Amino acid sequence: MDAPPRFAKRVLEFRCLADRCEDTCCVGLRVPVTEERLWQIRGVVSGSPDAERVESLLVPNPEGPPAERAFIQMRSDGSCPFLDAQRLCSLHRVHGERALPDPCVTFPRIVWRWGEQVEVAGSLACPEMARLLLLEEGALEQVPGPVDQVPRLEAARSLPGEPADAYVLNAGLIRAAALRVLNRREFSIASRLMFLGQLAFRLDSVFRSAEPFAGTPAEAAEVLQALLQGFEDPEALEAMHRSFAALQIPGGPCAGLLASMLKARRAAARGERFGPFVHGVLMSLWGSDSETEDTSGAWPAYVTRWRQLEATHGARAEQYFRQYLVAQWLRTPFTEVPNLLAYVFRLVLRVAMLRLTLVGHPEVAALCSPEQGTAPEASQAVLDRAAVECFYLVSRHVEQAPDILALVKGLAGAGGEETLGKAVVFAKFC
Repeated sequence: MDAPPRFAKRVLEFRCLADRCEDTCCVGLRVPVTEERLWQIRGVVSGSPDAERVESLLVPNPEGPPAERAFIQMRSDGSCPFLDAQRLCSLHRVHGERALPDPCVTFPRIVWRWGEQVEVAGSLACPEMARLLLLEEGALEQVPGPVDQVPRLEAARSLPGEPADAYVLNAGLIRAAALRVLNRREFSIASRLMFLGQLAFRLDSVFRSAEPFAGTPAEAAEVLQALLQGFEDPEALEAMHRSFAALQIPGGPCAGLLASMLKARRAAARGERFGPFVHGVLMSLWGSDSETEDTSGAWPAYVTRWRQLEATHGARAEQYFRQYLVAQWLRTPFTEVPNLLAYVFRLVLRVAMLRLTLVGHPEVAALCSPEQGTAPEASQAVLDRAAVECFYLVSRHVEQAPDILALVKGLAGAGGEETLGKAVVFAKFC
């Protein structure tokens, strides 16, 4: 590896809080064990009192791919059976890092290889990582770091997709353009998401159409550069922004759909924090834990609260969502999905969900009440705390859930104009 690894700046500074953390990192997550790591773990614990316990708690998955040859059998509450009374890993304490599956070593860091370049990003499914990445400007600036701080370098994932594909060949160029769009702070987050949808639609129309571009790699890069250049033009962006702002789309149906997704996940997700969190959001906006289909009261409350938040903490709220979006582009290559528009649609829906939960958070509702008399510094601390809880719980229990991913794929539609139209509808909610 010639170039030093690149880290999102605050990821480089991450330190696990262990038993001081408000949550436990493995709760609610599915921990796969690769074929190679399964043999290693068995070898490390062989002959020790843990050998039998490890064998009984690693559930074989012989028909699965090598990356998922076994899974840890979680407890009924969703926690790892290897946690001790202090919520620390008993295997790590006795046998060291070699006794752990890859996710246990890397989380909440995510390690990718972009060609020869290794990058380390962060997952907001960890509350401490969410604090680091959301609450400080510049937290996601990519900086060089030492190789020995890359967790399990040998397990780094490679950029998904066919190597000769134009999107894969130019993935860095496309991502850089998307990040520049996200940093256009003269426009709202909603408009920036719409810009990304338009950018994805135009690129997909060339490189993911029924008859995709068939030129040489050099010709593909030239065409791509010309398309990206259109999203550097302030006048073109302003014209798209004005057209988008003029659209009148009722947000109530979106709110109802998002609430239904939250309820579905609450029924399936494990862990002691997510259920009460969803209950608080639903009660705050709907006044009910179940009747979320009626949006007549929830939507006006949502709009009123968001306007109050924008008036008092607009810049801070913008920072949360901007840095969340940047973190997503760094942690998950867009080439993992069939087309760029599907990737953007997923991002738009996630931001809409985060907006709903933040506005519906009971502490945010209290901040927005007419009787609220908290000093600005104290109210920002309350908002920060609520934002971290929303972002990490949604990231952990909603975003990567197979049922939600399948639902989002269905909602996105067939691609092209259909998917773009739906992305625009949900972007208006943002």
